[in-house]
Amino acid sequence: MAITEAFSGTATVGVTEFSAPNNANFVANTGGRTEDGVYQVFLDVSDMVAGDQLQIRVYESCRAADTQRIIYESILSGAQADIWVSPSLILLHKWDVTLDTLLGTSIVVNWSIRRVA
Repeated sequence: MAITEAFSGTATVGVTEFSAPNNANFVANTGGRTEDGVYQVFLDVSDMVAGDQLQIRVYESCRAADTQRIIYESILSGAQADIWVSPSLILLHKWDVTLDTLLGTSIVVNWSIRRVA
């Protein structure tokens, strides 16, 4: 099985939830990805400083016709020196990876979503 970088980019993440693979503002239950695979998210969040808080969410639906819901969430607080890495997740129906700033000003995030398929 090949490992690929399915999606990557840089985003200035503010208080509006940002969809990384769609490179756009997140809109629940619309525009989710349908490329199935095992995915892992890598985030360089070294732009974060004391007082910042970044929310990371992964959405998926149980079946193709079902409502998209949060399946994984992490919140980072304060200055970060390491790259944040998600667990490997099996994604199939209307999935998405989102970022938003909960506290502080906008945070610049370099991101990569890697896929095994």
